[in-house]
Amino acid sequence: MYIRRGDVVEVISGDDSGKRGQVTAVDRDKGTVTIQGVNVVRKHIKRGHPKSPQGGRLEIEMPLRVCKVALIDPESNKPTRVGFRYLPDGSKERFAKRSGVSLGLVSPAKASRASS
Repeated sequence: MYIRRGDVVEVISGDDSGKRGQVTAVDRDKGTVTIQGVNVVRKHIKRGHPKSPQGGRLEIEMPLRVCKVALIDPESNKPTRVGFRYLPDGSKERFAKRSGVSLGLVSPAKASRASS
């Protein structure tokens, strides 16, 4: 998956379209991400629940499908697609397709990928 915890993303479709936030959790199996301050719902809790002993309404951030968010380019501050490329030393990195800026390494250098 091209989105990681800690990335800043923008919602591109749905009720929260246009909102930005930091990714707090990624579920690779379900293909969802949880974003801070986005897709907030109220959950009613009965009295005596461990999260809220007095009961009431809790505001919880629910996950969104990863196809509904776009990563924010650190250079242009606009939504961008994410690509993967191999560096000359054989390590693999993520990069922003809009500007070409590196977004961090994905895997360390491998001898089989290193160019001579």
